[in-house]
Amino acid sequence: MSIASRYLLNEAEPFISACYAELGKPEEEAVKRIAEVRKQVDLEGFYTQTYEEISHGAKMAWRNSNRCIGRLFWQSLEVFDARRMKQEDEMAEAIFNHIKYATNNGRVRPAITIFAPQLGYQRIRIWNHQLVRYAGYRTANGIIGDPASVKFTVKCMELGWKGRQTPFDILPLVIQINDRAPMLYELPDGLVLEVPLAHPELKNFEELQLKWYAVPFISDMKLEIGGIDYTAAPFNGWYMGTEIGSRNLADTDRYNKLPDVAKLMNLDMTTNTSLWKDRALVELNASVIHSFKRHGVSIVDHHTAAEQFMRFEKQEQAAGRELTGRWSWLIPPMSPTTTAVWHRGFKDKEIKPIYSYQSSAYDAGG
Repeated sequence: MSIASRYLLNEAEPFISACYAELGKPEEEAVKRIAEVRKQVDLEGFYTQTYEEISHGAKMAWRNSNRCIGRLFWQSLEVFDARRMKQEDEMAEAIFNHIKYATNNGRVRPAITIFAPQLGYQRIRIWNHQLVRYAGYRTANGIIGDPASVKFTVKCMELGWKGRQTPFDILPLVIQINDRAPMLYELPDGLVLEVPLAHPELKNFEELQLKWYAVPFISDMKLEIGGIDYTAAPFNGWYMGTEIGSRNLADTDRYNKLPDVAKLMNLDMTTNTSLWKDRALVELNASVIHSFKRHGVSIVDHHTAAEQFMRFEKQEQAAGRELTGRWSWLIPPMSPTTTAVWHRGFKDKEIKPIYSYQSSAYDAGG
C-alpha cells in the first residue's frame, strides 16, 4: 500500500467511526463501512463518500471552525451535493441556486455546495474569495470600490469583464476546472440582495450612499473530510454586524468610512482625545444593524453572537467534546471587553473535518 493510501485510511477510519457514532448508527455499520473504504482505497487509491458522510462531515467542519463565533447553529447547515458536476456552466447554475436558496428574500439560511473532490491532478477552484463581493479599481485618483478586491478585479478584467467603476460593482463568478481556461459568469440581475444603509437618528446618513450585500458566501477555502479534499465548496452563514460596520466599511485599507461618518456627526477629528473614531464606529455599526433589520435581512449583533457562543460551549461540554477556538478571531472588533468571550481562553487546536485556507487560484504569490 502506498504512503498516500495509508494516509487516506488513517484519516478516513476515525472520521467514519466518529461520524457514524454521532449519527447514532450501530458500531457494526461503521465497521462494515470502514471495510468497504479499505477495499476501494486498495483498488483505486481513493474512496467515494456517501451523501450522509459529506453532509455530516461539513457540519462537523463548521463545528470545528476555530475562527467562527456562530457555531451554535452548525447542525442547521443545508448541504448540496454537486460532486457529479463536470462542466463550468452547470457549476455556475448550482452556485446561483445556492445564492438564491441561502438569501431566501432576507431570511438567510446556512448552506454549502460541495463540488467534486481533488483527485490527483483533478481539481476544481472558484477564484472568488466570496461569491458576492464588490470590485476595486485602482485609478490615478485612488481606489474606487473595495481595495481588498483590486487584484481579483484586474484578473476579471483580463478575462473580459467590464465593470462600471462605481464603489459597489458586484464582481463576476470565475470557475476553473483542472488546467482549463477559467470561465467567467456575471451574476444574474436580481440574484444578489443588497441593503442600503440608513441610520435611525442621523437623518443625513443616507447621503453617504453606503450599502452592503446581504449574505457572506466564502468560496475559496478547502473542506477536508476523512482525508478527502474538496477544493470548491462555497458556504455561507449570516453576517455579524461588526463584520460590515467595524471591518469592511471602517478599516483604513477597506472602505475607510469613519472620517465621513464623523463629519456627518460634526465630531472633532483634529485630536484623538475626542474619541471621534470610537463614536463614529458605534454609529456606523448602528446603521448596519438598523438597516438590515429594516429590510428584513438576517443579521446578529456582536453581543448576541457572544451569548450564542457561550451556549455553544455548554452544548459541546454536554456532548463530551473539547471546545477549541482562536481567541483573536472570536472576540468582536468592537467593544470586545463587554462580551463574555473576552474573558475566556481557548485552545487553538485544529480538529478534522476542517475548513482551511488554500493558496490563491490565480495568484502564484499566494
